[in-house]
Amino acid sequence: MKLAVLLTFLGVFQASASAWSQTEKVTLSVKNASIVEVLHKLEQVTDYHFIYSLDLVANKKDISIDARKEPLKNVLHEVLTDNGVSYKILDYNLIVVIPPQETAPLANGIGSLYHEMAVHGKVTDEKGIALTGVTVQVKESPSIGTVTDEKGHFVLNVPDAGDTLIFSYIGYVTKSVAVNGQHHITVKMESSARLLKEFVEVGYGTQKKEDITGAISSITSKDIERVHGGSTVSSTLAGKISGLSYRMSEGRPGSSASIQIRNFGTPLFVIDGVVEDEGQFNNLSTDDIASISVLKDASAAAIYGSRAANGVVVVTTKHGKLNSKPKLSVNAYTGWQNMFRYTNHTVNAYNWQLGAADAQMNEFGSTGITPAEVQKWKQGGPGYESFNWPNFIFRKNAPLTSINVNVGGGGETTNYYLSFTRLNQDAVFKEYNFNRYNFQSNIDVHLNDRLVAGIDINGRQEERLHPGVPGVDDYWEPLFASMRNTPMEHPFANNNPEYLNDIGHDADNAGLWTYKESGKYQDDWRVLQANFHVQYDLPLKGLSVKGMYTYYYANDYFTNHEFTYKAYTYNPVDSTYTWTGGSQNPWQERGRELIMQPTMQGQVNYANSFGKNNVAATFVTEWTHRSDLYSHIHDVPPVNILSTIQWNTIDGTQYADNDNESARIGYVGRITYNYSDKYYLELSGREDGSYQWPPDHRWGFFPSMSAGWRITSEPFFNAWIGNNSVLSNLKIRASYGKLGDDRVGIDPFAYIPGYTYNVGTVILDGNTINSSRDRGQPVTNITWFVSTITDIGADFSLWSGKLSGSVDYFNRARTGMLANPSVVVPAELGYALPQENLNSDEEIGGELELHYTNRIGELHYSISGNISYARAKIVYNSNTQFGNSWDKYRNDQNNRWWDVFWGYQVIGQFKTQEQINNYPVNEDGQGNTTLLPGDLIYKDVNHDGVINEYDMRPVGYNEGFQPSLYGGLDVTLSWRGFDLAADFSYESQYSFNRNWESRWPFQNGGSLLTDYTNRWHRENPWDLNSPWIPGKYPPLRFNDGGHSDYNKNSTYWLINIHALRGRTMEIGYTLPKRWTDKVKIEKVRVYLNGYNLFSLDNLPDFIDPEIASENSLQYPQSRVINTGINITF
Repeated sequence: MKLAVLLTFLGVFQASASAWSQTEKVTLSVKNASIVEVLHKLEQVTDYHFIYSLDLVANKKDISIDARKEPLKNVLHEVLTDNGVSYKILDYNLIVVIPPQETAPLANGIGSLYHEMAVHGKVTDEKGIALTGVTVQVKESPSIGTVTDEKGHFVLNVPDAGDTLIFSYIGYVTKSVAVNGQHHITVKMESSARLLKEFVEVGYGTQKKEDITGAISSITSKDIERVHGGSTVSSTLAGKISGLSYRMSEGRPGSSASIQIRNFGTPLFVIDGVVEDEGQFNNLSTDDIASISVLKDASAAAIYGSRAANGVVVVTTKHGKLNSKPKLSVNAYTGWQNMFRYTNHTVNAYNWQLGAADAQMNEFGSTGITPAEVQKWKQGGPGYESFNWPNFIFRKNAPLTSINVNVGGGGETTNYYLSFTRLNQDAVFKEYNFNRYNFQSNIDVHLNDRLVAGIDINGRQEERLHPGVPGVDDYWEPLFASMRNTPMEHPFANNNPEYLNDIGHDADNAGLWTYKESGKYQDDWRVLQANFHVQYDLPLKGLSVKGMYTYYYANDYFTNHEFTYKAYTYNPVDSTYTWTGGSQNPWQERGRELIMQPTMQGQVNYANSFGKNNVAATFVTEWTHRSDLYSHIHDVPPVNILSTIQWNTIDGTQYADNDNESARIGYVGRITYNYSDKYYLELSGREDGSYQWPPDHRWGFFPSMSAGWRITSEPFFNAWIGNNSVLSNLKIRASYGKLGDDRVGIDPFAYIPGYTYNVGTVILDGNTINSSRDRGQPVTNITWFVSTITDIGADFSLWSGKLSGSVDYFNRARTGMLANPSVVVPAELGYALPQENLNSDEEIGGELELHYTNRIGELHYSISGNISYARAKIVYNSNTQFGNSWDKYRNDQNNRWWDVFWGYQVIGQFKTQEQINNYPVNEDGQGNTTLLPGDLIYKDVNHDGVINEYDMRPVGYNEGFQPSLYGGLDVTLSWRGFDLAADFSYESQYSFNRNWESRWPFQNGGSLLTDYTNRWHRENPWDLNSPWIPGKYPPLRFNDGGHSDYNKNSTYWLINIHALRGRTMEIGYTLPKRWTDKVKIEKVRVYLNGYNLFSLDNLPDFIDPEIASENSLQYPQSRVINTGINITF
């Protein structure tokens, strides 16, 4: 059969040796190589491709050749002819290696001796780059197939000239090509990622990106699959999507980032067509996500009605493709996490003692810490060993691992995608862990040419484990301890791990935090979502109906047991341990939450074209009901070993049993029209009913419209810009609409009179009675927040699409925000008047995104970037009663930005004591008697000679807000089997205010920040007359938060952040196809990946740019180095 293929080729493509370049020169040097290896080398240094049978060239002698600009025919003679085989030169730069007896001229029609027909060709991507490993199959005989080589070439023996070839390749759209008697076929395959970008999720359907008139941005799986630094979907989105702001203030395992669309607030999340909560979105497996679309303006989001006023995030999971070969993929990586900040942020015992002596001398003029004592801590002898708490608390190389196995494909009537993912992420704290299991099953069955039914199921189990640490937040405590514990304190008495050391604040002793000693906290979520959908195409062209039923079930169970424990003091005189501390106050609690949410949708779609007129319409009705049951119980267990809760140990004051329900109904309509793909119009509206409102206010109608004009389709415009213009496409668009929001911050069913139960406890006749009280005046006058959004934008491309992008300006005017009426009521009434829809605000901003793709030879590269600005202003605030002009200036919010931080302006630091003595302004409120050289100088704004509240001015942005200016940059390169990718994000115009542990030294009598070694201090700390040595920070005081340096929010401690972060860098290599073919594997790619590698910012080394807590005690994002592999069978 193999010989028949070769003969067929020769019969069809007979060509004389003169058909190829007699002058082609070859430089090649090999030693003791096989014929196959030499031919492979020749393919690399020439434009020729060799076709041969392994049987023909096997068992030949090894070849050594050293050719320097030798004619190709001489090299071929030495390689082939001298080894007993011959060759034939064909068209299309093909060289066929044949047996020596076939070298004579061949008679025409040799191919007719066989029924088969030989077909050869080349497969490339859209840019003309050869694709290696493309599967080529005969549709009529699926068992007959081959794959393309490293140059994209293929050869296949086709049973019949009328057969069809199927070309399939992971990441590309499967393509069918009829042979029609052709012997040479060139195929250009289209990236499925590009196809996904061309069709964008717009709500209850898709639209071509070129036809969209709203503000929509989208990404595909390839944009997030290389981000391996966290465990949630939101943690992968930094800088990825235009208009999507990002702040991950918590980096603990299992945590999520705060993402907002244009800083509007928490968006609505839609997964496979169904509205879900943020937790369900974040805990999808990123391996299962096909695309994420962000609907930003009213025309795009209005179709989702209530709760869509803050924008919509639409997620589509992966599906298999019809008529595609089953593919099994394994994606796995393992990583090592380390603290990105919080490394060496506190001093050792010597510097602590030196700093404490310095602080006490500055504050009191004397100190009990002697130079000799400090010197002993420097030398570190017995009893003077310094202990490094951060190194003890924060372990190195905490593991992060993930493995995903998925299979997808389809036949003529069924397509499927099945996936399983297991992710495990440890914290840098010992015995702190998060792990999650995900599965996804998407199946569609084409019952006939009109009817399609399918079911999409995703489920997960997630588990959070850590020791039962005393206190509220078990992740806060280790960070606090790293600053609270001094380097003179040790975790174990006499360094004996059997005895916890009594350090006086034993709950902060990290030696306690183990399952064995302090107990265990465990929180488990089990979630299942199932979507069953049916679509039927009616006989009328373009008309279809669709129905979907979804059931969402979530069960959360947590238990927390904090043990009693003992702490000891070691007596070196008799080597005994005395129980002197610890806790005998046990804590045990359990909670359970059960969420059930069925959703039903009915949908009618129509799409048709009449000449150049294209019309589409969608009508939807949606019903959803959510039930949320929660219970919590607390007891005081008599012994640590008893993990069950007993009736006689239950604490009734900590008992909770809640039953919450919500329901919404929506009716949706959308009509789109375009003429000749030039003029576009879209009208949509949604009638929503919400459980929040009394019957008279229950329904709201929210319309929107958008229009577009592809001006590059106009003859007059093309004549104006000329034939040589680089502008390929320009579409101008605008939208306007209103969106309602029922998330206004009132209790459900507040319009019904009633009572609030269990608001307190009283003792009557010796009996404990849980009390109740009325809920206050029923709220019957509150209705929707209404957002009116205007968007003006343009989509463009240049240089035949190499550069593309979009630009937008937007304005959101929001009315109906809640406020208390300015009416005074008697205190005897017992409650305040209900709030009303009085206030309003405005969000303004703009976005720019650019994408550039090109190639230089075999190097393919792309660069994508985006930059966005969004900031809110208060338009009207009903609180307009002020006591005086200062009160109005300070507290009137009308026509002011939302996120303003007020503080004092620091204009310098005192240089000498003489300058302090002669300074005319009372800086510290005590006649400057507490000041020393290096202390802060505040600006006396009103020139009254005193620094007080009247000198405060806007100095920054409010804490905890999203950045107002943000963006990202993605760079990808690929060359042969190598690929390189780098992602960056930028954020600015938001603030961090250093306070508490991050501001004043020795807070709580604890440790000292390393930063404060760079301070103003005397040359000899124990000599008050010693010269002052300048430094960055003011002179130390010991735990004195009341000093004027530390008791004021000022520009010295407020940091208006600018940060450029290296989010992800990855380098990968795809193994050659000839290697993987030997083990029946389609593709193997290995890679090295880094996450959160650097941050160029203006913050101290121990503060992460995205944390929000003033004391900096939030778990920062880790730096992660991981390595992984992608295998496709």
